[in-house]
Amino acid sequence: MTKIQFSAINPSLQFIHISIVFEANEDKTIIQLPSWRPGRYELGNFAKNIKNFKVLNDEKQQVAFKKITKDSWEVDTENISTITVSYQYYANLLNAGSTFLDENQLYVNPVNACVYSQEQFQNPVEVVLDIPDYWDVATSMNLNNGVYSVNDFDELFDSPFIASSQLQHRSYESHGTTFNVWFNGEVKPQWTRLLKDFKAFTDKQIATFGEFPVKEYHFLNQILPVKVYHGVEHLKSTVIALGPSYEVFNTLYPELLGVSSHELYHTWNVKAIRPIDMFPYDFTKENYSELGYICEGVTTYLGDLFLLKSKVFSDQEYFKELNTQLQRHFDNSARFSYSVAESSFDTWLDGYEPGAPGRKVSIYTEGCLLAFVTDVLIMKGSANKSTLDAVMRQLYFDYALEGKGVSEEDYKKSIENFAGVSMDELFQDFIHGTKPFESIIVSALDYLGLELDHEPSPIYSEAKLGFRTVVDNGKVIVKAMYPGSPAEVGNVMLEDEIIALNGMLINNNLDSWLNYFDEDTKTITVQRGGVIKEITLPEVNRNFYMKYSVRKMQKPTRDQQNAFDAWKK
Repeated sequence: MTKIQFSAINPSLQFIHISIVFEANEDKTIIQLPSWRPGRYELGNFAKNIKNFKVLNDEKQQVAFKKITKDSWEVDTENISTITVSYQYYANLLNAGSTFLDENQLYVNPVNACVYSQEQFQNPVEVVLDIPDYWDVATSMNLNNGVYSVNDFDELFDSPFIASSQLQHRSYESHGTTFNVWFNGEVKPQWTRLLKDFKAFTDKQIATFGEFPVKEYHFLNQILPVKVYHGVEHLKSTVIALGPSYEVFNTLYPELLGVSSHELYHTWNVKAIRPIDMFPYDFTKENYSELGYICEGVTTYLGDLFLLKSKVFSDQEYFKELNTQLQRHFDNSARFSYSVAESSFDTWLDGYEPGAPGRKVSIYTEGCLLAFVTDVLIMKGSANKSTLDAVMRQLYFDYALEGKGVSEEDYKKSIENFAGVSMDELFQDFIHGTKPFESIIVSALDYLGLELDHEPSPIYSEAKLGFRTVVDNGKVIVKAMYPGSPAEVGNVMLEDEIIALNGMLINNNLDSWLNYFDEDTKTITVQRGGVIKEITLPEVNRNFYMKYSVRKMQKPTRDQQNAFDAWKK
């Protein structure tokens, strides 16, 4: 039995005091801090948050140790039965996968902050929280007489908790499982509306799979007063960070529904149906896989689609989500040079930052669109009798419940089994290749009686000149350029600050001046690294950035209407 205590001492300093009691090995004991956290496929370097690392023996005497990697320690445990490892963890970051402490809450993702011993990884763990008596605790861990417990470190690392004075809580039932919804932070939940919608998409997801992997589940919502959108999946819970507070049940409500449905679907896909490359997780190093298009792409697609299937979203509300993925796809020129499988492998390199322009694609976006196409291909091949749901259900029962990881070949064979046709072209040309998606997307939409519309971006700089800007503290900064556009040919550079157009000072009104000088030569003045430059843009009579959207055909055929109805059933 491993025992852990978290203490919220002097919360204004934001250091969590952590003490962990381990059984010692005969000669030496290796103490390891996880190098990454599941749900974020990149190294976390959590050890940078640790200070005052100490080891004591049974008599509370210091024990010799040495650091052997950036996040592991070798402890001399000869003639020692137990050791107590103590340290302080700096917890100043608040998002869906972090650890945070202030005067209002102790929020911990144990995978960030808890060291472990590999030899005792599968032993039970008890957790004690040294917190104010008036704080409530939201977590999936078991509670008995004030002590929390989990079966092993794998479950501990998958069990975030929020101890706070601001928690609000309601629950609902679905197919024999209790679902707890927690809100922490400044927010005014519209409980009746939320519980109705959450139960609807939960019911539909469970009915589709036939069962839910666990008997109790927790939605842990961290609501912030600033703009944020982030979710992390766990087997028995999810943490969702969303803000600003005043928009959560206003303009952000569709986002709350979307991320909640997405993370719930992860309970099956990733937490149960897991790539063989990550079965089991190795917390000491990168877990490379090319299957991000399944883990995140399928989840993105079906998480949103279940909001349509459960009638939480209307057709138009769902199309809005699909339009977002289509827009991201067509705006990213990296689709011509790097496959989604390659980009999945490289999440460990630069998957969560902009990186080099045009170098990689998103496993969420490309994976979502490929999942949509796959879904329709299965429908076509089975005369609408099967969908991608059948594939995921088979992977759950034949692999996850049998304690096996899933390979790409397993996924491909299951698709072919239900579609009745070869998927060689899909996998070779689109998953592992860089063949343009236009043809397969248009074909899939057509089967459902849908059309893909496109028109020039309504923003002049995007449509006519091929560059995109953001306004940062009043400064107009170039953030993206279309290949072969006047901006690129004219040698505009990313991060240029546009300060004038044709001698007119720009004050958050670039587009208005561009429209005014529509038929004139355009010379922009930029500030680049402290140097002022003037750039005359060449004239090109075509459009660059386009706006994409899906709509229903005015007169779909009977077959198309039947397919559409079966797709969202």
